[in-house]
Amino acid sequence: MPAEEIAFIHDANSETQKAELFAKVRKGQVRILLGSTSKMGAGTNVQERLAVIHHADCPWRPRDLTQRDGSGIRQGNLFETIKIFRYVTKGTFDAYNWSLVESKQKFISQVVTGKSPARSCEDVDDTALSYAEVKALATGDERTKEKMTLDIEVAKLRVYQTDFNSQHYEMEDNVLRYFPGQIKEKEAKIAGLEQDIALYGEQKPQNPEAFSMTVRDAVFHERKAAGEAIIEACKTVDCTDEAAEIGKYCGFSILIRWDAFSKLFHLSLKNVLSHTVDVGMDAAGNVARIHNELERMPEELRAAQDTLDTLHQQMETAREELQKPFPQEADLAAKEKRLNALNALLAAESRKPRDGQAHAESAPEPVLRPAEKPCVHALLSELVKKAAEAPHSTHDKPIREPAR
Repeated sequence: MPAEEIAFIHDANSETQKAELFAKVRKGQVRILLGSTSKMGAGTNVQERLAVIHHADCPWRPRDLTQRDGSGIRQGNLFETIKIFRYVTKGTFDAYNWSLVESKQKFISQVVTGKSPARSCEDVDDTALSYAEVKALATGDERTKEKMTLDIEVAKLRVYQTDFNSQHYEMEDNVLRYFPGQIKEKEAKIAGLEQDIALYGEQKPQNPEAFSMTVRDAVFHERKAAGEAIIEACKTVDCTDEAAEIGKYCGFSILIRWDAFSKLFHLSLKNVLSHTVDVGMDAAGNVARIHNELERMPEELRAAQDTLDTLHQQMETAREELQKPFPQEADLAAKEKRLNALNALLAAESRKPRDGQAHAESAPEPVLRPAEKPCVHALLSELVKKAAEAPHSTHDKPIREPAR
């Protein structure tokens, strides 16, 4: 292949040179283009004649792979199909790096697509290797690959176990506190509703057209007049949090209270429980809301009974769940045991001396006494003597004995 058909994108040092290079690639004048992800990732417009993509290394982020492949997998490419090559070298970090990219892409896909989203995740960017693991990876040790796989699996199982324990503690609290409190509250409400319903059944007129309400010691038999009396009574009530009793209706006390937050008067019908409605400017509407609030008490009673049944069922279910152990306890224990064994084995081998090193480290270094240490002057004198005795040409300069 002619050299001019191969280009290195880093030789294009300006945007103009880069645009000219991309134009040559699109026309087919440059058939092979080499470059890094930062130079040939986002914004690389060379898709018209792109037939093959080679990934010489594994990037750190999944989006880098998407940007690389996106140069050819998009509209405008003359080739309907393209080939993509990804290279992995055995005994290097390639497998580890690809496993990191895989973990990141799985999490990204779950978030983007909403398929099987996890409740928690780990930051794979913070993954670190020890020196022993680096050494084992460089030598292609399969045990390190198994260790790294177990590290990930054990970490995930521990997250699941933590989540299980958290739910377990929450269920314990629900069984001991929440459910008993809610059940007691609903039982009290049901008992109060039953008494209020019984009182309303005894006091309400048999004739639907009959009506009687007492407001401020005055008895009204007309609904509109009673409603107007309620509005007038609101004008005399102090704007405090305390409710003031202003009358009676079907055996229930009528109380009025000003709500500073909603800026409304609240009317309550009280016997055992309080049944509250808002007071409006429509006199007849106020009386109708009072009547409807009492009429719906049987419906409220049924809802409270259904809620009570649900609470009892939920408490029983929670008690049964509390008896169940962590479902992956055996799997976690087995993998932790294997991981501990691998860690111990790799740590022992990392401390094992190389061949010949054990003898050198075990043998003590010789200790020379001052009289046995070599003299530099003696060594130089010996070299001068040997040089003088050796034959030499006339062009050689004589070696003189160094001065003492």
